[in-house]
Amino acid sequence: MPAFAPRFRRGRVLVPSLLAGVLVALSVPPWGAWPLGPAGLGLLAWRLTGLPARTRVVAGLAAGFAWYMATLAWMAQFNLAGGFLAAVVEAGFVALACAATPVGPGPRVRTAGLLGLPAALVLAEGLVARWPFGGEPLGDVALGQSAGPLAQAARVGGPLLVNGLAATAGVAVVQLGRRRLSGLVAAGAVVGLTLAAVAAPDGGGSVRSLSVAGVQGGGHRGLHRLERDPGVVFRAQVDATDTIPRPVDLVVWPENVIDLDGPLDGSPEAGVVAGLARRLGATLVAGVTEPAGDTHFHNAVVAWGPDGTLLARYEKVRRVPFGEYVPLRSLVRRVVHLELVPRDALPGHGPNVLPTPAGRLGVLISYEVFFADRDRAALGHGAQLSLVPTNAASFTTTQVPTQEVAAARLRAIEGGRDVVQVAPTGYSVLVDHRGRTRGRSTLGRGQVVYGTVQLRRGRTLYSRAGDLPVLGLAALVLCGLALAGAGLRRPSR
Repeated sequence: MPAFAPRFRRGRVLVPSLLAGVLVALSVPPWGAWPLGPAGLGLLAWRLTGLPARTRVVAGLAAGFAWYMATLAWMAQFNLAGGFLAAVVEAGFVALACAATPVGPGPRVRTAGLLGLPAALVLAEGLVARWPFGGEPLGDVALGQSAGPLAQAARVGGPLLVNGLAATAGVAVVQLGRRRLSGLVAAGAVVGLTLAAVAAPDGGGSVRSLSVAGVQGGGHRGLHRLERDPGVVFRAQVDATDTIPRPVDLVVWPENVIDLDGPLDGSPEAGVVAGLARRLGATLVAGVTEPAGDTHFHNAVVAWGPDGTLLARYEKVRRVPFGEYVPLRSLVRRVVHLELVPRDALPGHGPNVLPTPAGRLGVLISYEVFFADRDRAALGHGAQLSLVPTNAASFTTTQVPTQEVAAARLRAIEGGRDVVQVAPTGYSVLVDHRGRTRGRSTLGRGQVVYGTVQLRRGRTLYSRAGDLPVLGLAALVLCGLALAGAGLRRPSR
C-alpha cells in the first residue's frame, strides 16, 4: 500500500484541503469575505508541506473541488452534471499547481518550496483563463479580492498578480508561524507590491465629465431567454428611459434587450430607440440580437447619436460556451438536450470601441467582463470609458450578478477607466477608475442608475504590458525553487 495511504485515510490531507477550498470560495462573491482567500490558500500551503507529489495532487483536487463546486454552483440551475464536470476540471488545475509546488522531503526544501505555490497557482490560472473553450474565469481568487487592498495590484499586473499576492499572503502567514525568514520575505513582497501599486499610474486625470443614465428595465429573474417575451423586455426599457429627465450625455441599455426576428435596420425597435436618443439629446447604447439564418445569431451593442443616427456597432467576441454556443455541437447533442441553446452566436471581429459624441466607448458584453484581455483590447484602441451591457436575468441566485460586479471593479482598476455596467434585472453599477462603486441598483427592480463618470486617456502598467511579465516571473520563481530544491536534496560527498 502507498506510503501516503494511512495519512490519507485519517483525513490529515483530505479534511484540511477541503476546508481550504471552502475558505477560498467564501472569499468570492456573493459571500465576498476577502480575507478568507489568503487564509484558505495559506491552509492549503500548510497542508502541502512535506507531501509527495501524488498526495499533493489529492490535496489539490480536494481543495479545488470544494472551491469550485461552491463558486460555480449557479451552473446546476441549467445542468447539474455539467456543473459537476466543470468543478472537476477546474479542480484539476489546482491539483496541477499543487503537484508542481516543490515541497518534498527535507525541512529546508519544504519551507522554501512553499513560495512556489503562488507561482504555480498563477501559471495554472493563466491556463484556466484561456482553456478549454477560451477559458472559464468565474470563481477566480482575484474576484474575491476585488473589495480588498490587494485589488489595487491589478493596475500593475492584472488579475494574475492579484491571485499571486493572495497566495503569497497565505504562505507568509504559514512561514511566519514557523519563524522562517521566507515568511518575512513573502510578507514584505505582498506589502511592498501593494503599496507600490497604489501609487502606480491609474489612467491619469479626467479629460471630460459625462452625465450617464444606466437603464434597468426590471422584471422577473430566473427565466431563460426563450421563456421571456422580447416585447415585454423592450417595453420595460422604453418605459424606464421615458423617466429620464434632460439633460443627460449618455444612456446605456443592457445586453440583448432589443431581441429581433429580423435585421435591426428598418425595424420598429430601431425607430423607437432613435426617437429616444433625439428626445434626450444623448448618445444611446443598447444591446441587440439579430438572427443569422436558422442556426446562428448576432449578439451586438449598437450606438445611436443624439440626432438618432446609428453611429457604430460591436459584436461580442468572447461567447459563453454552452450558453451562447455549443462547442462540438454534433457530438454533445447525442448526450445532452440542447433546447435552451438552439442557435449558436457568431463570434464578432474588430475593435470593441464605439466612437461617439460622448467619447470613445470601450465595450465588454456580459461574459467578456471576466476577461482582462478584452478590456486591454479596448484601451489599445483608445477607449476613454468602459461599458458593460450584460444580462443576468436567467440566474435565480445572486452569484453571477455579484461576480460580474467584482469583475467590473477589477477591470476599472486594471485599465484606469470608469465602468458603467447595466443589466435588465441587475446589478447595474457605476464604478470609478480606482474600483470604487458609485451607484448600484436593486435586483429585479426597474430603475435608472444616474451618475457622473470621467473620461480618461492615460494608461496603466497592466494595460500596456498585459499578463506576460507576471507569467514570466511566476515561471522563473517556480523553476528557480525547483532547481534549488534539487540541489538541497543532492547528498554531499
